[in-house]
Amino acid sequence: MEEVAELSSLLTAFFVPLVVIIVLLFLAKGSLYVVKQQTNYIIERFGKFHKVSLPGLRIKIPIVDRIAKKVPLRIMQLDSVVETKTKDNVFVTIPVSVQYQVQNVADSYYRLADPERQIQSYVYDRVRTSLAKLDLDDAFSSKDQIAQDVETTLSTAMKTYGFAIINTLVTDINPDPTVRASMNSINAAQREREAAISLAEAEKIKIVKQAEADAEYKRLQGEGIAQQRKAIVDGLVEQYESLRDAGIGNEAQEMLLLTQYFDTLQEVAKASNTQTLMLPSNPGGVSDAMAELRNSLFVAARAGQQTSGANSRQKKE
Repeated sequence: MEEVAELSSLLTAFFVPLVVIIVLLFLAKGSLYVVKQQTNYIIERFGKFHKVSLPGLRIKIPIVDRIAKKVPLRIMQLDSVVETKTKDNVFVTIPVSVQYQVQNVADSYYRLADPERQIQSYVYDRVRTSLAKLDLDDAFSSKDQIAQDVETTLSTAMKTYGFAIINTLVTDINPDPTVRASMNSINAAQREREAAISLAEAEKIKIVKQAEADAEYKRLQGEGIAQQRKAIVDGLVEQYESLRDAGIGNEAQEMLLLTQYFDTLQEVAKASNTQTLMLPSNPGGVSDAMAELRNSLFVAARAGQQTSGANSRQKKE
């Protein structure tokens, strides 16, 4: 009996400390916990909010305290796609990205059951309200303003729930595919119209400049021909007057005119593109031609003398 009693004492002395150690380890395991960086833990005691645990090694009372929520403090992004229509009744889909962060840990957990759905509700409401006031063309140029309106609305609303809105982005505006195709067709037609107008203006300028150049060419050509004819007439008149002053009769004068006439015919015949030469049809025609030339020279000479006399009188006056 004494041996049994001693054995019982030994077993008691061995198992009791072992049980105590196991219980202590269990309690320690349930009491100690580690909070990671950029994370806060919400601790409840008997189902009531107790405290917010910051990053590091922390202790809680087993069974009494529990971790209700692990709240991340990093910036999170929520992507939404809003389908709505513009003022001119064009249906569009608008991708909206909202970046937000928890500022008040307790309020973010206890005051709002589903923050992401709440943010989406505000995004849908604000975007649809903004697009209802804009035409499709204005919507494309007002993406930043739409994003600013959404951010302002969200910041005011979500602040009461412990959230801060960091940034809001409206990344694109996508109309219905048929509307997009129509817009592309309209843009292509406008560009073709502008190109046609530019080409027409260029052609108009080219024609006007060519006409101006032709007019200038003809004016200069006319002045050259006039000066050439004047020089020829002046030369003939000078020769005729020299012969007359020398006492040479009409025969020599007619010979001079005839020589000039044949020289002219020779120059015309030398032209490479001359295929027809007009000559008097009878011998008397040559005399008539010389008479006409002589009369022309006389008229030109008298006109020159009258002009010289008028100039002399003006100088004397």
